[in-house]
Amino acid sequence: MIIKSVNDFLKLEAASGIILMFAAVAAMIIANSPFMIYYDMLLNIPVQVSVGTFEIAKPLLLWINDGLMALFFFLVGLELKREFLEGDLSQPGQVTLPAIGALGGMLIPALCYVAFNYNDPDAINGWAIPTATDIAFALGILSIIGSKVPLQLKVFLTSLAIFDDLGAIIVIALFYTDQLSLLSLVFAASILAILFMMNKRGVTNTAPYIFLGIVLWIAVLKSGVHATLAGVVLAFFIPINGKEGEPSPLKSLEDNLHSLVAFIVLPVFAFANAGISFAGIGMEQVMAPVPLGIIAGLVVGKQLGVFGFCFIAIKLGWAKLPTNVNWRLLYGAAILCGVGFTMSLFIGSLAFEQGNGANLIFQDRLGIVIGSLISGIFGYFIIKGGVKNIEETDEITKNPNNTK
Repeated sequence: MIIKSVNDFLKLEAASGIILMFAAVAAMIIANSPFMIYYDMLLNIPVQVSVGTFEIAKPLLLWINDGLMALFFFLVGLELKREFLEGDLSQPGQVTLPAIGALGGMLIPALCYVAFNYNDPDAINGWAIPTATDIAFALGILSIIGSKVPLQLKVFLTSLAIFDDLGAIIVIALFYTDQLSLLSLVFAASILAILFMMNKRGVTNTAPYIFLGIVLWIAVLKSGVHATLAGVVLAFFIPINGKEGEPSPLKSLEDNLHSLVAFIVLPVFAFANAGISFAGIGMEQVMAPVPLGIIAGLVVGKQLGVFGFCFIAIKLGWAKLPTNVNWRLLYGAAILCGVGFTMSLFIGSLAFEQGNGANLIFQDRLGIVIGSLISGIFGYFIIKGGVKNIEETDEITKNPNNTK
C-alpha cells in the first residue's frame, strides 16, 4: 500500500514536470513571436479586489506569483507536516542523507553565485536563486528514462527536494521581506492564535481553516512578509488525524490540491514567468555576472554540494547509500538537482522586484533556463547510462553464457 502511494505520487509529479516543460516552451515560443505584445499585455492586466476602502490592486502576473503560488506553498506545508509526522522523514535513518545533501545543495550554489556578483549591491540579492530544486521537472526527466530507474533514487530525490523547499521557505522569510507593517503583523498573529485554538480543540472541518487562511494571506500580504508564506503557516495547523471514522483532514486536502497545483498552478506560473525573448542575445549577455553566477550555481554548485556532502556523510558513516542506488546514480541525481526552474524563477522574482529589477529579472531568467537545461540534459545521460549498466550486469548475472 505504501509503495503504491509513493508510486502514484511520483507518477503525478513526473506528469506535472512534463506539462511544466510544455508550458515553459510555449511561453518562450510566444515571447519570440509577433504575439509577444499580447503576452505582455495579458500579464500586465490590472486586477483589483476591493471592499469599501480596503483594496488589493496588482497586475495579473503578481496575482499569479503571490496568490496562486500561495496554494503551492500550502501544499508544500501539508507535505512537510505529513512527511515529518508519518512519512519517510519521520524515520531518522531516512532523513540524514537527503538532509545533508540539501544543505550542500543550497550552500555551494549560493557561494558560486556570490563569487560572480559580490561587488554588485543589486545583483547580490539573487544569491538564493541557484539554491532551489524543481522536483516536478527532475522527476519528469526520470520518467523519460523509464521504469528501470530505482524507486529508492526517486524517493531520495523527492526527500531532498522537500528539505530544499523547507530551506527556500526559511530563506524567503528571512531575506526577502519588505518593510514591515506592525498593524498587519498583529492582525496576522491574532489569526494564528485562532487557528492554534481550533487545532487544539479538535476542529477537523477544513472550511473554517481555509476561510481564516484567506484572511491570513491578506494580512501577510499587507504586512511586508511575502504572502506565499501564509500558505505554509496555515498548513501546520491543519489536523492530520480526523475524528473517529473520518478521513485525515490534512491528507484529504493534500489529495484534493495535488492535481490542481501540479496541472494548473505550476504550469500557469511557468507560462507567466518563462517568457524570455532571445532577440539580440549573444555571449555577452550570457556571460554577464548574474546569468553566469546562476549557471555556475545550478550546473556546478548543485552537483558539488549535493554529491560532495552526501559522499562525505556516507564515508564518515553518518548515512548509507539508498538500496539499489550506486555512486553513479547518486551523482546523476545530484546533477538533476540543478534543474531549479520553478522555485528559482520564484525566488528571482522576489530578489529583483525592486531596484534595477527589470534588467536583472531578464538576466536571472536567462541563467535559470540555461542552467536548468544543462543540468537536465547532463543528469539524464548520467542516470540513463547508469541504469543501462545495471541492466547489462543483471543480464550477465542471470545468463552468464550469453555474454558477447
